Amino acid sequence: MTQLTPMTAPPPTAETVDTIEGAVSLGPRRRSGLRGWARGGGPHTLIFLLPLLVSFVLFSWKPIVDAAVMAFQHTNLIAPAEWVGLDNFATVLSDPLLGTAVLNTLWFALLALILGYPIPLVVAVLMSEVRRGRGLYSALAYMPVIVPPVVGALLWKFFYDASPNGVFNTIIGWFGLGPLPWLQDPATAMPSVVLFATWSAAGSTVIIYLAALIGVAPELYDAAEVDGAGVWRKVWHVTVPQLRGVLLVTFILQIIGTAQVFLEPFLLTAGGPANSTMTVLMLIYKYAFQNSLGGDYGAATALSLMLAVVLAIFSAVYFRLTKSWSTS
Repeated sequence: MTQLTPMTAPPPTAETVDTIEGAVSLGPRRRSGLRGWARGGGPHTLIFLLPLLVSFVLFSWKPIVDAAVMAFQHTNLIAPAEWVGLDNFATVLSDPLLGTAVLNTLWFALLALILGYPIPLVVAVLMSEVRRGRGLYSALAYMPVIVPPVVGALLWKFFYDASPNGVFNTIIGWFGLGPLPWLQDPATAMPSVVLFATWSAAGSTVIIYLAALIGVAPELYDAAEVDGAGVWRKVWHVTVPQLRGVLLVTFILQIIGTAQVFLEPFLLTAGGPANSTMTVLMLIYKYAFQNSLGGDYGAATALSLMLAVVLAIFSAVYFRLTKSWSTS
């Protein structure tokens, strides 16, 4: 008779052992709940996070909530607050300066997109093509960012001297142009402010683009060179598609930043001449600090709340429309 040998199961593989051990170790953790969280170092993590959470609540969310409540009150932070409902919003919407401030802000945003959006990308691409001294050029590009805004504004006000001996008027005089009034003329005041804002803020975006360009595969540029593509064709067909996600983020950040522009027109023109550089945030500042006894903080916070809601809606719609395009 033939003797039958018992069948034996094959030895478990390393993946099977890891899976079984993971399942066994995972079961008690899920069942233990709070005890497992405590044994896993949860209290220590909470202790380290607690100062950050407290400071975030006190200095970020609490002012937002207080401002939202103040938007429905009439107060100058001296006399007791009086609940007025939607009167602050009605006051802001009936202010004739609101339309001027909104149009000026939109005009600033458009000029900033034309000048300030492509220039950092062009500078970053040119710097990425440099083989030697890239660190020096990066430092020079970032230098305006670390210059104090007041110092930069005073420097550019000196450059914008409307006399024929002014720095910019002297330069354009070499080409038979000018002199221009720059900050003294409503037609040239806003472009002058945008030029200063671009100079002072472009360095940060240049560094972002330089960091993003490192992630672009060199093989793509090599293939473009084999096809006979020049620098600008490589930028358009290789760099821009590879940086699509970064470009979308910097675009929305610039829109939000330009909608909240305050420092540049405040330092250079104080909203003039003839309210040609009065922006929404400058109008908020005017409501809040229009006199030494305290302004109308209710109207100021109401306009701030309206601006925040508009920017939130715009951001949500923007990310909704560009979600598929940014990942495809």
